[in-house]
Amino acid sequence: MATLMTYNFALIGAGGYVAPRHLKAIHDTGNRLVAAVDPKDAVGILDQYSFDVQFFTEIERFDRHLEKLRRGPTEQSVHYVSVCTPNYLHDAHCRLALRVGAHAICEKPVVINPWNLDALQQIEAEYDKRIYTILQLRVHPKLLELRNRLSAEPKTASHEVVLTYVTSRGPWYHISWKGFPEKSGGIATNIGIHLFDLLLWLFGEVEDYRVHYSDTQRMSGFLALERARVKWFFSIDKDDLPFPVTPGKQSTFRSITIDGEEVEFTEGFTNLHTRVYEETLSGRGFGIDEARPSIDLVYKLRNAPLAPVDTTAHPLLRNKE
Repeated sequence: MATLMTYNFALIGAGGYVAPRHLKAIHDTGNRLVAAVDPKDAVGILDQYSFDVQFFTEIERFDRHLEKLRRGPTEQSVHYVSVCTPNYLHDAHCRLALRVGAHAICEKPVVINPWNLDALQQIEAEYDKRIYTILQLRVHPKLLELRNRLSAEPKTASHEVVLTYVTSRGPWYHISWKGFPEKSGGIATNIGIHLFDLLLWLFGEVEDYRVHYSDTQRMSGFLALERARVKWFFSIDKDDLPFPVTPGKQSTFRSITIDGEEVEFTEGFTNLHTRVYEETLSGRGFGIDEARPSIDLVYKLRNAPLAPVDTTAHPLLRNKE
């Protein structure tokens, strides 16, 4: 679905893992990428969309270029900057976007630590621009259907939920910035943030939480929400998959069971970034207020002491005991 207006986009982090989804979303919504930056120059993917993208390997020169565009003819100004950089750099790059007169569309999480959201909202007000984020599970068809069903229930309804997310990663993960909690936020933030957002979106605010297990490969715990008791388990270890894994084949498993009924949503992720872009460009994007609850939660989980493994623990964790 193309937007009525063609917007100029710039992108920070063109050589990263998630950049192709943003490049496709920019293209599929009928917009134009005019500039990109990445410290690495393995960005030939840009040619799949345009031969006219100005590319930089230094953020300072990229910043200078966007400022030049801002001061030039109106039709050349950048309207949106897509931020696809490591988690710990997101807020700095969102500030750059707003300072050159653009809105930001930032990969999740917008920040690692919740207090940095306050500073971003201040700069939003200062520049009269918005910072949006990618909460793609909120536009997944199966999960939208689930939320509509849950919303029709009495407010007193409560559910027993088991959430499992296993996404295989090789040794490279721990060598990259993702393996350093001060840069990624750890498993709960880097792997789990969109799933915690999903839980809060479906079942309401957090009433209690505990962490039963946490290391560099997996994390598991329990949440008491307004309308659910949730046992959750996240892992990047291929041995936790419920099926054999082969490189290049399916290596991710996502599942929610609600009162014993499974909502399996491993499939259907192909165009979710494009759908989020469509919502954002239509004025229905997910901003800092939507992102804050899950960022608050993962910060608390990251710093929580371990609780004893008991009947509130996830079945996979209890089976490993």
